Amino acid sequence: MSQRIARTTLTALALACIATLGHAQQGKLKVGLMLPYSGTYTALGVAIENGFKLRVDELGGKIGGREIEYVKVDDESDPAKATDNVNKLIKRDNVDVIIGTVHSGVTMAMAKAAKESGTVLIVPNGGADAVTGPMCAPNIFRSSFSNWQPAYAMGEVAAKQGKKTAMTITWKYAAGDESVAGFKEGFEKGGGKVTKELTVPFPNVEFQALLTEIAAAKPDAVYSFYAGGGAVKFVKDYAAAGLNKTIPLYGPGFLTDGTLEAQGDAAQGMLTTLHYADGLNTARDNSFRTAYATKFKLQPDVYAVQGYDAAQMLAIGLNAVKGDLTKKAEFSGAIEKAKIDSPRGPFTISKSHNPVQDFYLRKVEGKENKLVNVAVKGLADPGRGCKM
Repeated sequence: MSQRIARTTLTALALACIATLGHAQQGKLKVGLMLPYSGTYTALGVAIENGFKLRVDELGGKIGGREIEYVKVDDESDPAKATDNVNKLIKRDNVDVIIGTVHSGVTMAMAKAAKESGTVLIVPNGGADAVTGPMCAPNIFRSSFSNWQPAYAMGEVAAKQGKKTAMTITWKYAAGDESVAGFKEGFEKGGGKVTKELTVPFPNVEFQALLTEIAAAKPDAVYSFYAGGGAVKFVKDYAAAGLNKTIPLYGPGFLTDGTLEAQGDAAQGMLTTLHYADGLNTARDNSFRTAYATKFKLQPDVYAVQGYDAAQMLAIGLNAVKGDLTKKAEFSGAIEKAKIDSPRGPFTISKSHNPVQDFYLRKVEGKENKLVNVAVKGLADPGRGCKM
């Protein structure tokens, strides 16, 4: 009799535990948004958050059957503060998922913490090659690009256009180095030769001596990687020196994204490569742009698309496990097998968890980066150093 009571009691306890777990599983999903909410990249952080929340709204405010609770941290684009900030989200706030960030140095610290803790991280911008290279992990995904990708695409474009020699110019830091390496690989594979790699210390914007060197060397093309205020000044200085009339200036899309108004006439006619462009004119992109503009009274950009697709990827994984993030292998496997229906065009995820996507050649016309054609179809980052 006592054994039967004991068995009944144990069964009741087991059922209670299962019910509790089921209830916990369907509790709110805590999403940590670690993005720049101050400083140079504020607009980028806001666009990523807007894009993410737009997709969540389209899904009825839930992902994988779970309501979302947001925890926001301003990363200040400061790598020195990154480890403390991400650990607050993981250890203090106990978030289930982290979305972030823009700055590659901060992204690297986030990837390290995510890899060590097993927390799901989706990177909606930071292009550091190592995130989906040596730092790759089953719980780390990117919805944006690697620094190598748009640069390699532009190298292919320049070579196909018959350019034989090129000089490169960038800030001397990781993102600049990786971008130049990508361009060089694509350009030299196509028969071109990078004759000199010029750099200035970050965030220096004194370009005159180097522009004089470019004018004297007379390469067939110049490849440049700058963003924000640096991109504005470089493009204007390049035009002021008259170089844009004799030596075409190429770059990844960040050279002209969000900077065209300030660059004015100096940027007109410039060619860049990126995984998004103005005037794609697909039904998917048009509906996204209309919904975004209606909700936020702003025009979406590549950063908004990357935030939107971070939410799409999270939803694919969570739907596959019915909201239960403890099923890590199934969550990861679902995203790896998926074809994401993005405003940029459909893309898949590589073995190292980086988008395999089309890169567009765009031309500056007025205040838009107008689509010219698809520069490289389905470009996958090589994921060098990824062991997963």
